Amino acid sequence: MKHRQTGNTGVSLPPIIFGTSALGNLYSPLSDEIKTAIVTECLKYVPSPVVFDSAGKYGAGLALEKLGEILRNLEVPPGEIMISNKLGWLRSPLKGPEPAFERGVWADLKNDAVQKISYDGIMECWEQGNEILGASYLPSLVSVHDPDEYLAAAYDVKDYQSRYAGIIEAYRALSELRSEGRVKAIGVGAKNWQTIKLLAQDISFDWVMIANSMTIYRHPEELLVFMEWLHNKGIAIINSAVFHAGFLTGGEYFDYKRIKPDNHENRQKFRWREEFFSVCRKHDVVPANACVQFALSGPGVVSISLNTSDPSRVRKNVESVECSIPEDFWRDMKGEGLIDKNYPHL
Repeated sequence: MKHRQTGNTGVSLPPIIFGTSALGNLYSPLSDEIKTAIVTECLKYVPSPVVFDSAGKYGAGLALEKLGEILRNLEVPPGEIMISNKLGWLRSPLKGPEPAFERGVWADLKNDAVQKISYDGIMECWEQGNEILGASYLPSLVSVHDPDEYLAAAYDVKDYQSRYAGIIEAYRALSELRSEGRVKAIGVGAKNWQTIKLLAQDISFDWVMIANSMTIYRHPEELLVFMEWLHNKGIAIINSAVFHAGFLTGGEYFDYKRIKPDNHENRQKFRWREEFFSVCRKHDVVPANACVQFALSGPGVVSISLNTSDPSRVRKNVESVECSIPEDFWRDMKGEGLIDKNYPHL
């Protein structure tokens, strides 16, 4: 497994990056033993530096807290890991039975979180995140978390413009951290890739993380053109959420919402999955492997970010990154109309 250079930053990323939302009790709480086992497995199968992607939003900072705590307990040398911290949510006191910032998503939290996207706000998030992680393991990669959702929450044009200006100011803060050598690279993560395209006109990114966008199920031509543009600019692409929250491998959630085949749009998704599984069975291909390999095939993709709450799944995720898929499988996927017949990167 070889690390790949990201532009001119001096940062090299492995083809797999480990998400940490499970450490923040996404959907259900995990014991410290299981969380430690997850991190231990991540360190076992990837050559250093092993990269962990986290955020103040994950469990209102719980993921950062547990990641730093586990790395210290395991006595991992700081040089053997790299942390990406997506900024924009600040830990705050919990005033009700559950956090208000994202209801029904995080379990057994002792804190809430408030959104802070501005120059001062992002610096506050940066400093708090470092404190939660602990001085030994400071992030090398930073970004603003989900600016697409932040902009989508605007209630009128004036509010949208104010929010966009806040994002630009947040990146002014991150650019200063980069120029001062306090971080190595700055990027952006978003579920709506159009927001990344918009911001790329005003901000000098080193890397971008796209989510729920370039997958075996959904890979629009206009996104591929944008990815080529990023690649030509030397901007590294990290692909994430390539299973659409687990649906493509048999789960009940699609893009973080539980769905049933109870309307035309959902029935199409279930029908696509059954046909996908049928082609996988024909060629003896593990569905998750097909999803990962397709996600890695796009122009400019250097890494894929995968997350799990099951320690035994870590090794399988690594195998998904390193496996090969027979050409006949891709030919049949195109022939069945399950992927774009003109997709040029396989």
